Amino acid sequence: MIDNFQHKGLRKRLVDGLRLRGIRDERVLEAIGKVPRHLFMESSFVRFAYKDQAFPIGAGQTISQPYTVAIQTQLLEVHPNDKVLEIGTGSGYQAAILLEMGADVYTIERQKELFIRTQKLLPKLGYQPHFFLGDGYKGLPTYGPFDKILVTAGAPFIPEDLKVQLKVGGLMVIPVGSYERQRMFVVRRVSETKFENSVHGDFIFVPLLPGIENQNKE
Repeated sequence: MIDNFQHKGLRKRLVDGLRLRGIRDERVLEAIGKVPRHLFMESSFVRFAYKDQAFPIGAGQTISQPYTVAIQTQLLEVHPNDKVLEIGTGSGYQAAILLEMGADVYTIERQKELFIRTQKLLPKLGYQPHFFLGDGYKGLPTYGPFDKILVTAGAPFIPEDLKVQLKVGGLMVIPVGSYERQRMFVVRRVSETKFENSVHGDFIFVPLLPGIENQNKE
């Protein structure tokens, strides 16, 4: 678990690049500057950890490119002590960013392999989200409502089960579209029955799949 001066220098360069690309939330940039992304990646990809690219993490999933993490987090408008539901724990990197920003993070993952891995990794790095193995389409109704919901995989539609888990005044950031390309939606709950949507560019994510995988894998 080494995080040396070289890694920190590369993170600073990454943050400078994100700022040039239009990321304006300094709290997001500060969090990206603190979280050691190289520790969330397979050893064969470590040398690419601070490039603005996505890379495989196993189980058919990827760690999102830093710009995508930054723009989703910026759109989420995270405040200290916000109760945030993350759909798709993946490598745990996005959860670490949210925790650095002071959020109370509930993170759900459908792949048992990744669930087990992040349960071990994040506490070693000092991050303590609430971990759940489950179906992201269903969310965590028992633990809601949430101030914010962040979906880190591409959905073909906005799940109603997630919308109703938002507090009034809360918002969800979710990529919606086909397998090839999605548009980034911000869904804001303005009353018990009314939601407002806005769209913020095109992205490519791995698909949001229903159910739970690898339930019997130890």
